[in-house]
Amino acid sequence: MIDVIDMAKMAREASRRLAGISTARKNQALLTAAQEIRGNADALREANQQDLRTAREKGLSPAMLDRLTLSDAALRQICESLEEVTALPDPVGEIVNMWRRPNGLEVGKMRIPLGVVGIIYEARPNVTVDAAALCLKSGNAVLLRGGSEAIHSNLALASLLARACGEAGLPEASVQLIGTTDRAAVLTMLEQEETIDLIIPRGGEGLIRFVVKNSRIPVLKHYKGVCHVYVDEGADPDMAVRICVNAKAQRPGVCNSTETILIHEKEADDLLVKIAAALRREGVEVRGCPATCARIPDAKAATEEDWGTEYLDLIVAVKVVGGIEDAMDHIHRYGSLHTESIITRDYGRAERFLREVQSSSVMVNASTRFSDGFEFGLGAEIGISTSKLHAFGPMGLKELTTTKFIVRGQGQIRE
Repeated sequence: MIDVIDMAKMAREASRRLAGISTARKNQALLTAAQEIRGNADALREANQQDLRTAREKGLSPAMLDRLTLSDAALRQICESLEEVTALPDPVGEIVNMWRRPNGLEVGKMRIPLGVVGIIYEARPNVTVDAAALCLKSGNAVLLRGGSEAIHSNLALASLLARACGEAGLPEASVQLIGTTDRAAVLTMLEQEETIDLIIPRGGEGLIRFVVKNSRIPVLKHYKGVCHVYVDEGADPDMAVRICVNAKAQRPGVCNSTETILIHEKEADDLLVKIAAALRREGVEVRGCPATCARIPDAKAATEEDWGTEYLDLIVAVKVVGGIEDAMDHIHRYGSLHTESIITRDYGRAERFLREVQSSSVMVNASTRFSDGFEFGLGAEIGISTSKLHAFGPMGLKELTTTKFIVRGQGQIRE
């Protein structure tokens, strides 16, 4: 069996070297990785087809197959993401703040890498590259453990990334993939508190709870994405329809897809019917409250369980509410701190929604599908955190650093 302990130790040593490597050299590794992926696209697609064949035999859902597929568009976006990360400012060494004490000491904070980041993820080979890119640019070594569904795709990508590191003068152990599907490897990884600084799980709620339960290492997590769109009184009808359809149906199998639509009672007779008809044309099943079912004959009655469910499918829960207060109460009760959006023409209610809803991403007149590191301009994301320590929301480069105190003196001693 692969020696996870040795891999973690090699990652620790690599992280020590990475902390002092120049931005130019880190960028060169990322650009080289993009070239390697483009130059080996046929081999990557072949490896991915092995995974897809196995996934279909196992009966994986269309949403999971979508996440697993390395299409031409997916490979192109992976390379663009690598290149975009090179264009982002390097956070390592940034002086966040500096102040002078009465005795003349200058005290401040400097951004430094976390060290070694462990990523545990399912069925999304693009995570292999996104995680590596962000970790390398922020000076961190990364230990990857992908799901069995994408083992061939992940191994192929990781080998290209390690080779790119070597060509750019970075330690090849900066990017390592645990190439076994044995769950015992995950348990061993979660015990390496002396060599791994942070664990980030990406996948279903079951995986994340397993990691949290078994890890000796701090875990950044989000259990699920129960995202909401609230359609306010007087909302622009065309905008509301367009956003609701996009938020639910554009890519239903991802965590920033909307799972519940809340609509003001004064919009229920007209706008709710229009939204439901547009969703139905996209093949979306509506599960509604009594007021919704009274207006949408083919809607199924929602149960209490529906309000807290992350469907990851063409299913949406719809509830008629009395206003913004009811909407925010519902989000507070059933939400997962991921992403919420209000569709409104009212500035005051928009600002109140932004201020009072406590999720990691809160939007006005925009689809929840924008809750994504790439869309936010982070280049890529290593995950979305719904725990407020130490990062909240999509995690980019700065979220993969911490700060240390630095002090500059001229010979001062403490009296």
